Amino acid sequence: MTLKAVLFDFSGTLFRIESTASWLRAVLDEAQLSLSDDEFARATHALDEVGALPGGTTHHVEVPDHLAELVAVRDVDASRHRAAYTGLAREVPLPDDRLYDALYDRHMLPVAWHPYPDALGVLAGLRERGIPVAVVSNIGWDPRPVFVAHGLDPYVDAYVLSYRYGVTKPDPRLFTAACQALGVAPGDVLMVGDDRRADGGAAALGCAVHFVDHLPADRRPDGLRPVLGLV
Repeated sequence: MTLKAVLFDFSGTLFRIESTASWLRAVLDEAQLSLSDDEFARATHALDEVGALPGGTTHHVEVPDHLAELVAVRDVDASRHRAAYTGLAREVPLPDDRLYDALYDRHMLPVAWHPYPDALGVLAGLRERGIPVAVVSNIGWDPRPVFVAHGLDPYVDAYVLSYRYGVTKPDPRLFTAACQALGVAPGDVLMVGDDRRADGGAAALGCAVHFVDHLPADRRPDGLRPVLGLV
């Protein structure tokens, strides 16, 4: 098989969000609010356990019953994405009600995201070989400013984002749209992601699939490097 294009997931694949502690600390500092060390540790743990940080922890979380339906469709449009994650964060008591929206706004900033160490080299290597790239993400906002700020946008030919299509991976329509945007047949495409269910959906179309581990950026220095060998 000769692979002619590569699709990448965003969060946990090309980029990793900051830690829950860094996320909360930045918002508290911006609001000029403080918590004791014990209060901060409890709040950080609770936010992590409830899954309030988009792109954050991947362990199993218990979604409250009153949010389950909303969380299940959070990536189909921007308003539900915000409502779902601010709703999860509100399960954790914080000293000011404005912090919940501030936390959501923080996670969309480029400073909150870190590219994996080999992301730039792999994307540049694909560009040198003339292999087009699309980002296919379940997300409720446009991550292109993150790519621009970190210098990766010049290597991405198309962004196929769930909130713009109203469907989420593993729905084949997202992968089909990405293949069409790049002008390639699914059988000539490699999908790279960290979620075996969502990203693995590309296999139903005939795409090859390669998985990486959803780890902090400093713990996965070369997880993307095998992609160059695959193409």
